[in-house]
Amino acid sequence: MSSDQQKDGDSFDVVLVHGKTTDGEGACVLRARPGKLEAGEVRPLRHGRPVGSGEIVSLSPRADSADVYDVKTLCELPPGGAAGRTASDGPAQVATEAYRDAWERTFGGGRTRAAMN
Repeated sequence: MSSDQQKDGDSFDVVLVHGKTTDGEGACVLRARPGKLEAGEVRPLRHGRPVGSGEIVSLSPRADSADVYDVKTLCELPPGGAAGRTASDGPAQVATEAYRDAWERTFGGGRTRAAMN
């Protein structure tokens, strides 16, 4: 048992890598930590791509096994993705005040289609 494991007592967080994801970009894992055994996937972070939900973790290989890694949680992400949004939040508001002002100058305000006929 390592000194880190001895000083932490019962705390542990490890993953067993057991294959690739269907798209080949990540790995399928089993994760064990106190009170939990979970199946999941790990994928590398890619610049410019959304992270999704779950956790950002760092994996350190164990000397005694090629497929077992110690897990260090770097960041826990809220449900619905990194921004905490869910599908029910609706689309992002992208119209700026300048856009609205230009719209009013171009199309006028307050008139409806019925009033124009």
